[in-house]
Amino acid sequence: MPKQQPPVFKKLSVTASRAFLRTSSVGRLAFLNRGRVDIQPVHYAARADWLFLRSAEGSKLTALAHNPYVAFEVDDVRDPLNWKSVVVRGTMYLLDAAERQRAVRALREVMPETLTPDDPTPERDVVYGIHIDEVSGRIAESRALKRR
Repeated sequence: MPKQQPPVFKKLSVTASRAFLRTSSVGRLAFLNRGRVDIQPVHYAARADWLFLRSAEGSKLTALAHNPYVAFEVDDVRDPLNWKSVVVRGTMYLLDAAERQRAVRALREVMPETLTPDDPTPERDVVYGIHIDEVSGRIAESRALKRR
C-alpha cells in the first residue's frame, strides 16, 4: 500500500457546504431526547435554506416538539485521511399544507415512491423541515506518495 502524505485540513465555504448537502440523501439528525443527545440516520432532501425529512410518529417527533433545535451531519469518508463533512444547525418545524407539498416534491426527487401507494415506508407520513440557521463544513485531503 503506498504511503500517504499528511492530510491537508480545510474549511469549506458556506456555498461549498450547501452544494455538498445537495449531493447526498442520507445524514444523521442529532436532537435532545429526555435530557440526552440522540442521533439517528435519516434520508432527506436539501433545498435552499431547508432540509426536508419524514418520519413516523414516535419518540423522535415527541422529543422535537419539546426541543426543536437540532444538528444534522452529512459526510463522505473515503478513508481516514480523505473525507468531507458538513454540519447544519437549525430548527425543526412541522409544515403547513403548502410547505408540505414543496417538501414532498423535494423528497420525491430522492425517492420517487415517497408518500405514494408504492412507498416502501408508508408509516413515515409526518413531513417536517429543518430551517438551516448555520452551516459549516470541513475537508481532509491526502494523496499517496509516489515511490521512486
